Amino acid sequence: QVQLVESGGGTVQAGGSLRLSCAASGRTFSLYNMGWFRQAPGKEREFVAAINWSGGTTDYEDSVRGRFTISRDNTKNTVYLQMNSLKPEDTAVYYCAAGPRFGSTAPTSATQYNYWGQGTQITVSS
Repeated sequence: QVQLVESGGGTVQAGGSLRLSCAASGRTFSLYNMGWFRQAPGKEREFVAAINWSGGTTDYEDSVRGRFTISRDNTKNTVYLQMNSLKPEDTAVYYCAAGPRFGSTAPTSATQYNYWGQGTQITVSS
């Protein structure tokens, strides 16, 4: 079992920045790829960013590429999502997820993650 706890959510004006953290516990953190997903009201959960177990591979949803950066610190069992140039359409509940490592990929599908955090709300005002 892996327990995931997100922090860093809140309200920010458009153009601002936030950094999310996700602390993992329970199993060896470096065994897992990590991802961030989000769900806006009335919409399905969507992929935001992913990082493979070593930190050597990352991937991003097109609308956040160049604005968001995912990183991890395996010594602290923590994954981060730095979000810059935030837009109102980034408003959502953001979820951290962990999935078993497989090769060097950074999975983008929610089906490849089997542990999820409780989510943290991000609200971007215009």
